[in-house]
Amino acid sequence: MAKKAVASLKTGKGKDYTKVITAVRSPKTGAYTFKELIAHNDHIKDAVEAAKEAVEETAAE
Repeated sequence: MAKKAVASLKTGKGKDYTKVITAVRSPKTGAYTFKELIAHNDHIKDAVEAAKEAVEETAAE
């Protein structure tokens, strides 16, 4: 069934977008959390840069 669900995502407009997942380490506990962002395929590099900036801001606090 999983193949069927994945195959359905490859049709239509869904294949124009990518999920960007960034791991962020907490300075207090050392545990990792994950930031998720959906971005258009044309703007993946911008999304990764924005995620890095968000991580740096979180680390500065």
